Amino acid sequence: MSKISILSAIKKLKRSIFTTREASACAGGSMSNTIQALNHLAKEEVVIKITRGVWGLDMGGGRFSQYSVIPFLLPRSRVYVSFLSALHLHGIIEQIPQSIMLASTGHTKTVRTKLGTFFFHKISPGFFKGFGWYKGVGEFLIAEAEKALIDCFYLSARKKKQFGNFPELSFSKSFSFKKARGWAGEIPDKRLRASVLEKLSALPGGLR
Repeated sequence: MSKISILSAIKKLKRSIFTTREASACAGGSMSNTIQALNHLAKEEVVIKITRGVWGLDMGGGRFSQYSVIPFLLPRSRVYVSFLSALHLHGIIEQIPQSIMLASTGHTKTVRTKLGTFFFHKISPGFFKGFGWYKGVGEFLIAEAEKALIDCFYLSARKKKQFGNFPELSFSKSFSFKKARGWAGEIPDKRLRASVLEKLSALPGGLR
């Protein structure tokens, strides 16, 4: 398989992030030949190997977004950006989290890539809700602002070392503490639900 053919095949996907399997299917070659061709392109800095089986190609937009790789990290599991990462994207905290934090119904795990580190935290299947596409059209799913805050308290109640000290929170007028209490009320575990509601009530405005 020539480097020209694999590169042409990748460009047919019309996106910057792709998998080895996708490239192989587009090029009509074997997986081993595709991997070899992609490794050659990576050495020439035409593509970047983000993590095992996942690659990036600059489509003319400059550096890759960390968030664009999320759907490819756990392809068999649905995940959404939440916790401090979502609070930052919603403008509630200014501090940029060092790693991207995601909610998943799978096992808690850490995935390190060339684009950054991703922490997947387990959420009860009955509480895996309250998210949508970023700005309605994005490449990744993100928790609503209220749900992201409750997810933080939920994780903190389960793992005491998580979020022992919160960054400064700045809530906009559109943030609804009533909605946040509603999300807290949907936590299946009674003990966790009580702990989260207590943490929410301790915030200025949390009783509204």
